[in-house]
Amino acid sequence: MIEEISIRGLGVIEDAVLQLGPGLTVITGETGAGKTMVMTGLGLLLGGRGDAGLVRPTPGRLVVEGRVRVDPDGKVAARAIEAGAQIEDGVLILGRTIGAEGRSRAQMGGASVPVGVLAELGEHLVAVHGQTDQQHLRSPAQQRELLDRYGGAPLAEALRDYGRAYRQLAEIRRRRLELVEHARERAHEADALRAVLEEVSALDPQPGEDVALTAEIARLSHAETLQGAAAAAHELLRGDPEQRSGPEVATLLAQARRHVEAAAAHDPQLADLGHRLAELGYLLDDLGADLASYAAAIDADPVRLAAATDRRAALGRLLRRYGDTIDEVRARAEAGARRLTELDADADTTAELRAAEAAGLELLAAAGARLSLARAEAAARLEKAVAAELVALAMPGARLTVGVQQQPPNGSNPDAAGLDDRGPGFGRHGLDEVEMLLTAHPDAPPRPVQRAASGGELSRIMLAVQVVLAGSDPVPTFVFDEIDAGIGGRAAVEVGRRLARLAAGAQVLVVTHLPQVAAFADQHLVVARGAGPGARTEVRRVTGADQLRELARMLAGQADSATARAHAEELLAAARALQPVPNRSRGITQRRDRRAMGEFRGEVDTHRP
Repeated sequence: MIEEISIRGLGVIEDAVLQLGPGLTVITGETGAGKTMVMTGLGLLLGGRGDAGLVRPTPGRLVVEGRVRVDPDGKVAARAIEAGAQIEDGVLILGRTIGAEGRSRAQMGGASVPVGVLAELGEHLVAVHGQTDQQHLRSPAQQRELLDRYGGAPLAEALRDYGRAYRQLAEIRRRRLELVEHARERAHEADALRAVLEEVSALDPQPGEDVALTAEIARLSHAETLQGAAAAAHELLRGDPEQRSGPEVATLLAQARRHVEAAAAHDPQLADLGHRLAELGYLLDDLGADLASYAAAIDADPVRLAAATDRRAALGRLLRRYGDTIDEVRARAEAGARRLTELDADADTTAELRAAEAAGLELLAAAGARLSLARAEAAARLEKAVAAELVALAMPGARLTVGVQQQPPNGSNPDAAGLDDRGPGFGRHGLDEVEMLLTAHPDAPPRPVQRAASGGELSRIMLAVQVVLAGSDPVPTFVFDEIDAGIGGRAAVEVGRRLARLAAGAQVLVVTHLPQVAAFADQHLVVARGAGPGARTEVRRVTGADQLRELARMLAGQADSATARAHAEELLAAARALQPVPNRSRGITQRRDRRAMGEFRGEVDTHRP
């Protein structure tokens, strides 16, 4: 329940505070006084769209704050705490600020939150019904939404089941159609992959083979040079066994070792140097043997050189086409093989998807049938409930028919999507076309409500629907913004009675121009604007004589007229006699004086403004 709304710097409102309570609160005032701004402020507090044009030049900032009492164990409290808000003694503080430049900020329970969080909570706190809601009766889609909303939990569950089946079938069909529509592209892709795999498989490149071939080709191309260098080095180390000219390194090293060993006994340091000379001799022997082996192994094989050169050229072609290294080429081939396996399996996949689609169509059709049945049952209940309201709203001969016509599925074509909202069949919201028809009087034929009802009748029909739907809204607060436009006389009295009946179990805020409605108020707030260019708009609560003055103004335009005040007193007394009181044992409303109802109707007709 909303306990308080504070508005500063919004349109014509410089600073105003609305103290709210349970029951029926009516908001009245002259045209242009600022009633619309009050509703705009409430909308901003509940996450509505901000507009810099709403901000007063002074102080250049719009601020709306609200105190909302919530159930500490309910959804709203849980979501608020999740967003970082604090709730003290069951009260949640909401805030919205908009600067002159249009920047908007939202606060909740002392924490900054996205505006969307306010909107999310607003859906659980307040149901707003305004004059624009009449458009809901002009659109078939909106008529269907009204029916679904009235259907309650059973219909909502059937709608969820249908939606789940719809989405699953749509995904299966999307995948199948993608395979069908891109079959040629997939065939070209498969042919290209096979060509790549055949080329790579024919060469069968091994990891690192390109590097090894480069080294081998360099060795074979310079075989004589390499062999000569190794032989020359060996000769310098070990000498040529065929020629004895010139000392070789091994001979000189042996001589150096003998000189050192001859004197090593006199100094351990020299003995160590002798050991190192011995080690050099061993190393020199190994190196000489290795050089000899290397020189003997070098083979200038032109046949092998040509083969290696051709192999490297073939690998080079692969590298130019498919990667910078052999490893990259092999990785690409492996990925291509996996993709080719997928493409080759498309035929099997298509068959599987067709089978899954057929099963999905059956599930969707069954879900659609259950949804249609739930809608038909809800439509019958809605017709009955609205009929009772229309009788009380001075339309006794009128009848609202809610037609639910199931359309034949359009999913029989296996190569058509068949799942959309562009025509009858499997739409996103079921198989049904919902149409509300109005029979204006017993002799009139039923016609679409948007063409059969006048403006005032449409307002009354919408009010009847909204009063009936209010029982389906699990929210603590209802706001009605001038939905009584075009209504007067006895129908206006019934509007007030129904709003008061709704307020017996919920908080109801009503912006109205009708004194017949205002007379039922548990709390009456007046939005008034002073005279002059700098005049301020204020919101004040009226009781007693002040309330009578406001009712007299609404009745005759003259707050101080004795006749208007007398009529206002009669109006207020009659409304209080009809005021509903809660029946705590059964959760329904009762009347204090049923006989006053007829007298009240006659009185209002006599003094009709």
